[in-house]
Amino acid sequence: MKKKERVPDAIYERGYVYNFHFHLIWVTKYRCPAFTTPELVQDMKNILNKVAELNDITIETMEVMPDHVHLLISFKPKHAPTNVVKAFKGGSARLFFSQHPEIKKKKFWSGHLWSPSYYMSTLGNMSKDVVEKYIQGQYKKEL
Repeated sequence: MKKKERVPDAIYERGYVYNFHFHLIWVTKYRCPAFTTPELVQDMKNILNKVAELNDITIETMEVMPDHVHLLISFKPKHAPTNVVKAFKGGSARLFFSQHPEIKKKKFWSGHLWSPSYYMSTLGNMSKDVVEKYIQGQYKKEL
């Protein structure tokens, strides 16, 4: 019996295999600069790592800018992307404001750290063209 090839860089779980990544960006309310010192940036990075750990999300790359956050993340297919976003934005705002009530009072008196919007795109190791050609080639392979 021929052994099945494993997909490079894929994550093998019981019952499913996946290999996708998401680029997630969101901004502070009114693009107000909140992370203006190396200490505040590090605090937010620590918070985001904690949120990721609690929600079984892998942060592959992260950058915290003064008024926005970039994440490259991966998570199990059982999680809905919108729930992942809610976990990051909601959890990070609560923890950040509890650590820095003075910033909430001075800059975010409305009580919201983040704008309600976000940007998310999917990434994989294969381009759309490669996948299309692979799928189109499957029928010919079976003949």
